[in-house]
Amino acid sequence: MAVLGGYCEGNNSITQAWVQQGFQPCFFFTLVPSVLLSVCLLLGALQYACYARFSRAMEPKYIPRSRLYRGQVLLSLFLALQPFGGLLWQGVGLRQLYGYMLLYACLWALSWGCAIALLQLEHTRVLAHDRTRGHGTVLLLFWALAFAAENLTLVCWRSPLWWWALENTNHKVQFGFWLLRYICTFMLFILGMKAPGLPHKPYMLLINEEERDVENCQPLLTDASRTTSTWKDFRRKLRLLVPYMWPRGNHLLQGLVLFCMALMGLERAINVFVPIYYKKIGSTGFVSNLRTFLWVWVQQFTNRQVQVQLFAHLHGLSLRWHLGRRTGEVLRSVDRGTSSINNLLSYIIFSIVPTIADIVISIVYFTSVFSAWFGLIIFVCMSLYLTLTIFITEWRTKYRRDMNTRDNEAKSRAVDSLLNFETVKYYNAESYEVNRFNNAIVKYQVSEWKVSASLGLLNQTQNLVIGLGLLAGSLLCAYFVTENKLQVGDFVLFGTYIIQLYTPLNWFGTYYRMIQNSFVDMENMFELFHEEQEVKDVVNASDLRLEAGRIEFENVHFSYIDGKEILQDVSFSVMPGQTLALVGPSGSGKSTIIRLLFRFYDVRGGCIRIDGQDISQVKQASLRAHIGVVPQDTVLFNDTIANNIRYGRTLATDQEVQEAARAADIHDRILSFPDGYNTQVGERGLKLSGGEKQRVAIARTILKGPHIILLDEATSALDTETERNIQASLAKVCAHRTTIVVAHRLSTVVGADQILVLKDGHIVERGRHEELLQKGGVYAGMWLQQQTRDDSESKEHSTEKPQSSKKAS
Repeated sequence: MAVLGGYCEGNNSITQAWVQQGFQPCFFFTLVPSVLLSVCLLLGALQYACYARFSRAMEPKYIPRSRLYRGQVLLSLFLALQPFGGLLWQGVGLRQLYGYMLLYACLWALSWGCAIALLQLEHTRVLAHDRTRGHGTVLLLFWALAFAAENLTLVCWRSPLWWWALENTNHKVQFGFWLLRYICTFMLFILGMKAPGLPHKPYMLLINEEERDVENCQPLLTDASRTTSTWKDFRRKLRLLVPYMWPRGNHLLQGLVLFCMALMGLERAINVFVPIYYKKIGSTGFVSNLRTFLWVWVQQFTNRQVQVQLFAHLHGLSLRWHLGRRTGEVLRSVDRGTSSINNLLSYIIFSIVPTIADIVISIVYFTSVFSAWFGLIIFVCMSLYLTLTIFITEWRTKYRRDMNTRDNEAKSRAVDSLLNFETVKYYNAESYEVNRFNNAIVKYQVSEWKVSASLGLLNQTQNLVIGLGLLAGSLLCAYFVTENKLQVGDFVLFGTYIIQLYTPLNWFGTYYRMIQNSFVDMENMFELFHEEQEVKDVVNASDLRLEAGRIEFENVHFSYIDGKEILQDVSFSVMPGQTLALVGPSGSGKSTIIRLLFRFYDVRGGCIRIDGQDISQVKQASLRAHIGVVPQDTVLFNDTIANNIRYGRTLATDQEVQEAARAADIHDRILSFPDGYNTQVGERGLKLSGGEKQRVAIARTILKGPHIILLDEATSALDTETERNIQASLAKVCAHRTTIVVAHRLSTVVGADQILVLKDGHIVERGRHEELLQKGGVYAGMWLQQQTRDDSESKEHSTEKPQSSKKAS
C-alpha cells in the first residue's frame, strides 16, 4: 500500500525553488499546472463568454472532417491522463506518494480538460464576424506554455534531484513520462499552427460561395485579404512553370539553356578567387554579360509560350465566365503574371542558386583557412539574416496582395469607364467617373505606401544584422592579429572576403523578396489557368457531318443556377431549309435556345440533334463552323470594314468580301466613305450607325456561308425603316438555309414556317401565323397588343408634322 508522505520530498519547503543546480521538482510541478490552469480557466472563460454571445453553430457540412484534428483531441486526452500513470507508478511501484504529485495530477488533468473543451468549441462554433483563420489566442498560448514548460526542465540537467542521470528504474520511468509529454506538447504546438479542425476559409465566405448566383456573381479572382503563404502549393506552381523553363521541341534553345548553365558555373568558379587574385582576373563581368545576352532568347520563348497558352485558355472558357469577367482586371493580371515568370526564372536560376553557392564556399574557406570561430560567426549571421528576411517578407505579402487588388480595381475602373464613355456623356458623369478613378488611385497609393514602408523596415533589419556580423568578425580578426595568430594582410583579406560574402547575402534578401513578389503577381494568372472549361469536347469526339440541316430539340431541360429552370421539357424540330420563329415575353428562354444550339452551354436534360447527331458528342469547332449568328447587338473589332467582314472567313479575297457586302446591301454605303473598305470602324464599331453595323454582321455571316442561321432579335434595336431594309437582306441570307429567329416584333416572322410561343420555359403554342391568330391564344393577344401600339405610334407621328410646320410658320 502506498504511503502518503509530506507535500514535498525530503521534508523540503516549496519556497526552495532553486536547489542543487536546478528547480526543485516539488516547486516545478506545483507552479506549471497552476499557471496552465489559470490561463485556461480565466482566459478560456472570457473566450467562452464571447462565443456564447457572438457565435453561431456551424452547419455539419461545413465542419472539417480531419484526422489531424482527431489527433489533436487524442493527444490532449493522453496528456490529461498521463499524470495518473505517474501516480500509479509511484503508488504501486515505489509505494511512496507526495502531496505535490496528487495536486499536479489534478490540476494538470483539469487544465487539459479545459483545453479540450475550447478545442471542441472552436471546432463546432464560429464567431459572427469571423475574419481570422486559425485557433484563438487562448489555445495557442496554452500549447506554447505547455511546450515551454517541458523545455524548462532542461535547466535542471545536472541536478541530482531529477532523472537525467538514468541511474535506476525510477529515473528511466520518469524520463519516459517526460519524453512522452515533450513529444505530445510539441506535436500539439505544431498542429495548433495548422489548425486542422477549423475551416480554411472564413465561415461566412463558405456560405456566400454556396448561395451566390453563379451566372452573374461569380468572382473572377480570389480575395486579396487572404493570409496564406505564397509558398503554399509550391509543387503545383512549379509543375506549371517547368514546361516553360525547358523549351520543348526547340533543340537550339535547349542547348542554349545548357550553355547558360555552364557559364553560370564558370562565373561561380571565377568568383571564388576574385579576392585573392583580384589583379589577375577580370573576366567575371564578361562571362555574366555573355550569359545574360544569351538568356534573352530563352526568356522570350518562355514569355511567348505563357501568353499564347493563357490567351488560348481564356478563349476556351465558357460564356458564363466571360459574362462575369472584368476585362481590365484580366488584362492586368495577365500582364503582371507573364512578366513575373521571367523574373522568377532569372532570380531562381541565376541569383538564388549562385548566392547560396557563394555563401557555402565562403564559409568553408573561412573555417579551413582562418578559424572555426569565423565560420561560426558567418553561419550564425547568415541564419539570422535569412530567418528575419523570410519572416518579414512573409509578413509583407498581405500588403503586396492588397496593392495588386487595388491596382486591378483602378485599371478595371478606367477600362470600364472608357468602354462606356457614351453612357458617361449621356448622364453628364465625367466628374463622377474622374472622382471614382481618383479614389481608386488613392487606395492603391495607400497600399503602395504600406509596401514601401515595410520594405524599409526589412532593409533596416538586414543592414543591422550584416553590420553586427561584420563588426564581430572584424573585432575577432583584430584580436587574432594582436595575438600574432594572424597577419595584417590576413585582416585585409578578411575584410575583402567578408564583403564578398555579405554582398550576395544582401542580394539574397532582395532576390527572396522579388521571388515572393513574383509569386504574388502570378497568383491571379494561376487562377486564370485553373478556371475550368464548362463546355468540353468528349473523348474521341467526331466532326459534325452536316447533310441537310435538320434540327431537333428532344425534352430539353436547362438552368443557369440550380433550382431555377429556364427551359422545361422543350421539344420541337426544324426541317431542312425551313424557318422557325421563337416569340414570347422576356425571360421565357428564347435566347437560351440559341445559346444551347451554338453550345455555349450543355443541356441539363434531354438532347439536341442536328441531322440525327447529338451535338454534345461532336467537336465544338465543327459544330460552330456550320452555324452563322447575327446577334441583336453587333460588336465589331477596332479594324477596317473589310477586315470585319472578312472575319467570317479569314482567307477570303477582297472580291469575295465585296460580293458579301453587296448581298448585305451595304457595298454602296461603304464606297461613300472617304477610305472605302479601309475605313476604321472604331472601338466596338462605334463609328458606324446601328443599321450599318447590322449589315456588316450580315455580310460577315454571308461570307461564312453557314448551313444553319441563328437570328437573335437582329433588328429589334433599329427603327422601322432600317428594320425593313435589313429584313430584305436577311431574307437573302436565310434563303434555302435552316433558320431559327428570335423575334421581338411579330410582324417580322409572319412568313415563318413554324412559330413557337414560349412562356416561363414552356412551349405554350406552336403553328403558323394564321393558325395561331385563329386560336385566339397567347400569340393572338401579343399580335393585337403590338398592332394597337403601332397604330398609336403612327397617329402620334402623323400629328407631329402639322404642329411643327405651324410653329415654323
